Amino acid sequence: MKESNRLIEEFMLLANKKVGEFIGKRKQGEAQKTFVYRIHDVPSDEKLRQLRNFLKNLGYKLPKPTESNSVRVIRSLLDQVAGHAEEDIIRQMAIRTMAKAAYSTENIGHYGLGFEFYTHFTSPIRRYPDMMAHRLLQHYLNGGTSVNAGDVETRCRHSSLMEKRASEAERASIKYKQVEYMLMHEGQVFEGIVSGLNSWGIYVEALSTHCEGLVPLRNLKDDIYEFDEGRYVTRGLRKGKEFHMGDPVHIMVVSGDLQERKLEYRFVDGNKPT
Repeated sequence: MKESNRLIEEFMLLANKKVGEFIGKRKQGEAQKTFVYRIHDVPSDEKLRQLRNFLKNLGYKLPKPTESNSVRVIRSLLDQVAGHAEEDIIRQMAIRTMAKAAYSTENIGHYGLGFEFYTHFTSPIRRYPDMMAHRLLQHYLNGGTSVNAGDVETRCRHSSLMEKRASEAERASIKYKQVEYMLMHEGQVFEGIVSGLNSWGIYVEALSTHCEGLVPLRNLKDDIYEFDEGRYVTRGLRKGKEFHMGDPVHIMVVSGDLQERKLEYRFVDGNKPT
């Protein structure tokens, strides 16, 4: 990011923070005014534990995050892995660890940014919650009294839901084009990295395209593999070979389903079991 972009972003964050404070901070004896806040809750202890275990398998030691320092710890981690092959996967796991931001009249602060008051006042794509914040701010600047919180909260929940649906649609469209692209490259060998493990397969992300696909455990013929959730590894029961998050692998496309937006890979000989 260029310095000019970073400067503009900092000004936008400051504006969002100050507008939130202007409405949300009450003077002694002053009644609370209804407003639209962008809130972000603290991550759960369980998700933080899973992140630490995941990073341990990749060789990274993460200080035990707490409610007060986890943002700083995670940001430090992302700086540490910048430019490494596993950067994208670690970034994704860190994002999954954090709670989802939402709109609400009930202000709990924005944990990810470390702000007690935060709103969306300057969004460059003009979300509807921005317009609600603008109208409420002008209403209060004109001396208006606090509006009905229930009505605004209903709109906040609707906006949060629509934001979630829009994000899901965006991810689905990207995945569709990824599957379409990879199906045009059947037979080509791709460098990849293990990006997920579960009881039915091993997920691999192709490094050059960031297209994720599944290698089903049932297709690994050299051994019987099981997923060890406690250690977060997939292990062969007879030979003891293990797959860990972040393992470098080579894969080829076996098949793809555009409607389901799914890819199936297989490991290439000479790398991991096929």
